[in-house]
Amino acid sequence: MKFLSLSPFVPSGKRYEESKQLFQELGFSLNWEQDGLAGFGKDQCSFMLQRFEHKEFAENFMISVRISSAEDFRDMVIEKKLTERFGIRVSGVLQQPYGKEVNVIDLGGVCWHFVE
Repeated sequence: MKFLSLSPFVPSGKRYEESKQLFQELGFSLNWEQDGLAGFGKDQCSFMLQRFEHKEFAENFMISVRISSAEDFRDMVIEKKLTERFGIRVSGVLQQPYGKEVNVIDLGGVCWHFVE
C-alpha cells in the first residue's frame, strides 16, 4: 500500500474569512469551499482551513512546508506587507539543523515553518 497525500485540517481561529485571504496572499490557491471548510493547495502541498476556534490547540499546532528559497519567501511576505495587513508574525531567516526556515504565525495562532 502507498500513501498518496497528507492534508491537515488547520484551525482558522476567529477570523476565517481573513485567513482565507492570507493563505491566498501566501501563494496558495483556494480550490473549493463548503460549510466553513476550505481546501487550499500549491504545487504538491495542500491543507484544509477549518472554521474552528480553539486557541490552545492552534497555538500548539505546527506545520512544516518545504520551499525552494527561504529568503525569497520572506521577501515576498515583507513586500506584500502581510504583517501589517493581517497582523501576523514573521521571523527572519533562521538556520536550523534541517535547513533554512521562516516561521509565520497565522491569524489563528498556528506556526507555519517554511523550510528550504
